[in-house]
Amino acid sequence: MAQAQLSIDLAAIRANWRALADLTTGEAGAVVKADAYGLGVDKVAPVLADAGAKRFFVAIASEGVTLRRVLGEGPEICVFSGHMKGDAEALRAANLVPMINSIDQMLRHVEALPGHPFGIQLDSGMNRLGMEPSEWAALREIALAQKPRLVMSHLACADEPEHGMNALQLRTFREMTDDIDAPRSLSATGGILMGPDYHFEVTRPGIGIYGGLPFADATPVVELMLPVIQTREVTPGESVGYGNAWVARVPTKVATIAAGYADGIHRALAKKGYVWAGNTRCKILGRVSMDLITIDVTTLKEVPEQVELLGQKQGVDTVADAIGTIGYEVLTSLGNRYARTYTGA
Repeated sequence: MAQAQLSIDLAAIRANWRALADLTTGEAGAVVKADAYGLGVDKVAPVLADAGAKRFFVAIASEGVTLRRVLGEGPEICVFSGHMKGDAEALRAANLVPMINSIDQMLRHVEALPGHPFGIQLDSGMNRLGMEPSEWAALREIALAQKPRLVMSHLACADEPEHGMNALQLRTFREMTDDIDAPRSLSATGGILMGPDYHFEVTRPGIGIYGGLPFADATPVVELMLPVIQTREVTPGESVGYGNAWVARVPTKVATIAAGYADGIHRALAKKGYVWAGNTRCKILGRVSMDLITIDVTTLKEVPEQVELLGQKQGVDTVADAIGTIGYEVLTSLGNRYARTYTGA
């Protein structure tokens, strides 16, 4: 069957979360936004809950509604985007905790859902989401009187531990929160790895759960195997694929594999990308097209039925480096045409 096989190791996800939770001085939550980074929140979230996660984080209210159906009552589900216009019914029905980002959101929340739980997001220097110090000063006493579930901010440069921005944001966050009576959260995966000064009462491990950097000790989570459809001998001067993008200089055996950019494999991978056939690295030739990729299998004694794009030989960050992006994008771009299997449940 010419269908790529995506295998997701739930035991590895559990182990990665447990390792990050063990590093955390307080409580470790779990970030499962974007369908658990593309790996399937319906399968991933119950494993994390079973491992001990009690507080989950999603990007928008609709993700929270889906997650509540998966987890049932009990775990706290925080919504990073806060209380957006039109969110009230979803927040109420699914018992979600919006992370309020502005005075306008705070007014919307108390008017639409008086008494409903909420959290606060502060801007400690990233200038993306959260209240500026002046906004927080104006709202602080009113908000704290209503007992926010969590007060958080987000680090801009946690994947670069020596970057001066980390210390600046830590100092700013402390200045904004040191005397409050509410749980605080500053760190995702990178912040956890920078040590206890950045942990506060709650951390929010995300990419490290799924096997990505900066958690270098993470257990690999995904394996993506792509089936070989056809092989051919290409003589010098012949081209391969769209636009004559690659022309053979020597006799070359070329295999065509069943995957492409419709499956979330970026076209930029053509320039520096490889797949693995057992222990042999095979160069991608020509362009990545919608459904097909061509590779050089000249050195193989026997062409296998499948080759590996992601797995033990190369992880999401290796592929990300080849296309000039980050592992997050590789994971969240994985398409819907793969035959998905889950192991380690």
